[in-house]
Parts: sequence; C-alpha cells; structure tokens
Amino acid sequence: MFIRFWGTRGSIPTPGEDTVRYGGNTSCIEVRTDDGELIILDAGSGIRALGMSLLPEMPLDCSIFISHTHWDHIQGLPFFTPLFVPGNSFTIYGTPDPVSFKTIKDALSMQMEYRYFPVREAELKSSIDYVTLNENQVVEVGAAKVSTIFMNHPVLCFGYKIECNGKSLFYTGDHESYRNIYSHDDDDYKEYEEIIIDKHNNIVDFMRGVDVVVADSQYTTEEYAQKIGWGHSTFDKSIEIAQEAGVKELYLIHHDPLRTDQGLDAILKDLRKKYRDIGVNIHAAAEGGTVEF
Repeated sequence: MFIRFWGTRGSIPTPGEDTVRYGGNTSCIEVRTDDGELIILDAGSGIRALGMSLLPEMPLDCSIFISHTHWDHIQGLPFFTPLFVPGNSFTIYGTPDPVSFKTIKDALSMQMEYRYFPVREAELKSSIDYVTLNENQVVEVGAAKVSTIFMNHPVLCFGYKIECNGKSLFYTGDHESYRNIYSHDDDDYKEYEEIIIDKHNNIVDFMRGVDVVVADSQYTTEEYAQKIGWGHSTFDKSIEIAQEAGVKELYLIHHDPLRTDQGLDAILKDLRKKYRDIGVNIHAAAEGGTVEF
C-alpha cells in the first residue's frame, strides 16, 4: 500500500515561508493499493494539486471518502480538475447530516451553488456517484475494503480503515478524545463514564493492529485546555491510543494553522524522547511525504 500526503493542515490553508516543509494545504491523502486502486481520503485544499498530478493517468476511476463536511475537508473539491473532464468516473462517499436529513451529495453540491462558486455541480463533465454511508459499513473498492466508524467531532465524522492484501491503514478524520462532561459527584457521572469508555474501546478495537494510523493531533496538552469541545485531539492522546491499539507507525496530522515548521520540529523531538520506549514510531505528516508498506 502506498500513501502520499497532499494536505496536512487543519482548519484553514496556511501558505507561507513558515509552513513550507510540513505544508499549508488542508486535509487530503492519496492511497494506492497494491492492485492500483486509487482512494482519496478527504478533499481539502490539497486535492487541487493531487488532481493536477492525476491528469496524465486519465481516464480515472476513483473513490473519494469524505470524513466530514467541515470546510477544511471539502473546500478543494471544486478545484479538483479531473471532475471537469468527460470519461472520468468518481464515487464520493461520506456522512449524512442527522439534523437537516441531507445526504453527502446535498452538502457537496451546495458549495458549488452560484452564490459560492461559478460552476454548478450539475455542470461537471465527469461521471459522479454519491454514497451516504452508515457506521460499521464496509465498502469494497477492488480488492480493498474500506470500513467506517464514528469519531468524536461537532458534526458526524467517519474514521476510515482501509484493508487490502493483508495491509491496513486507519485515518481518524477529525477526532477529540472522549471526556466525561459531568463532575465526579454528579448523579450521571458513572453512567456517562461507562458510555465514553465503551466508545473509546470501540475505536481502539477498530484500529487494533493496523499497520499505519494517521491521526488528528492538532493541539498540545496545554493548548487543549482552551480548546475543549472543538473536536480535535492532542499529540499525547493520539500516541496513547496508538499504543493501546498496538500500532507501530503513527502519523500526526491536522496541524494547527498557527504551528510553524520549527514548532512542529520541536514538538516532534520532545514526543520521540518522551515516548521512546513504547514501541510506536512517531512521525509528523508532511505535505508531499510518502509512506509505502
């Protein structure tokens, strides 16, 4: 299996001299199976450059899995050039909206209305199918199996596990570690604690033993104290859950827009020192970086 990072930034694109090495584009990951199937995880601003790189391979038959519909995970889709080209085929998968009862097609079509973008979704020339997924659903993409699990985020967000020919990858999308919202002396504390432990264990079991995990790790533990409820994890929590699940290779992603290359270097150095004996190889995902296993 082959992975290339096209967007590693969280929340908003941050181009500039301070983000050159780790990247300023928002979430987008290219996955190639050993059989040559192309799977794209999220369509942040990084998908624009990915699209340009794919032009020599046309016609394309590609699956795009959207973790959730916050802007930084879908904003690049209108600039994904292969969507405009006849003969290309795409299946776009994603979450439903339980509040408005809208599908993934509704959400993605809306950002291409004339008030937001000059080309409507209906005017795209490629063949596009939309599939709204459920939790614990398995999608077959050639020889690969893509499985879903709900993560903890302010909107419904899927984590995706890709398995093919004995190799596996888990991408969290955006995820905040579960926490008890009640005080210890509250009557509801114990019941809620059991619920969040069960949810945490479900995620651990889902990702247990995969070869590579790509995990939302936007904040330091100190920063998180001011960002509780925003839907993102800390470096420490991502490492701890990877260890708990027996994962060997962990790529930290969704870098905070205020985080410079130098800042990430320093954090990565400290993390590797702090967790040097736990059996998890810790990496910071970098735009243009590749992983092959």
